[in-house]
Amino acid sequence: MQSNAKTPEQYIAELPEDRKEVISKFRNIILKNLPKGFEEQMTYGMLGYVVPHSRYPDGYHCDPKQPLPFINLASQKNHIALYHSGIYSDPDLLNWFTKEWPKHASNKLDMGKSCIRFKNPKKIPFDLMAELVGKMTVDEWIEKYESVVKR
Repeated sequence: MQSNAKTPEQYIAELPEDRKEVISKFRNIILKNLPKGFEEQMTYGMLGYVVPHSRYPDGYHCDPKQPLPFINLASQKNHIALYHSGIYSDPDLLNWFTKEWPKHASNKLDMGKSCIRFKNPKKIPFDLMAELVGKMTVDEWIEKYESVVKR
């Protein structure tokens, strides 16, 4: 579900009541733990955490007018989704995350290539998400991105 919101605050304000508190908490955790250099923006109708053009002028290879995406957070129809490009492109990070999940959550991990789905907002392991968000610096993400995309 893409939003037409222009700001993160507007995005959250437009959410159903039961999602506002959870998305706000998730957003605050991301902002608190995200390494310096990433910026919060609305991207693709979701909350986005990107490498800005000022840091990476080439932008996103699929659409160079867009900044290089790293993390997106969205309230979808049946779940809350965290899209983490680092997990998709770094097998070591993915392996770490999948091994840590059972230590922090009683529910089964529900994920796609870069998407972690949370169907029950009360079971989001925010401590693990905070750690995941801080695991990759801007420079590490750019290096990983270029090694995967510019082979």
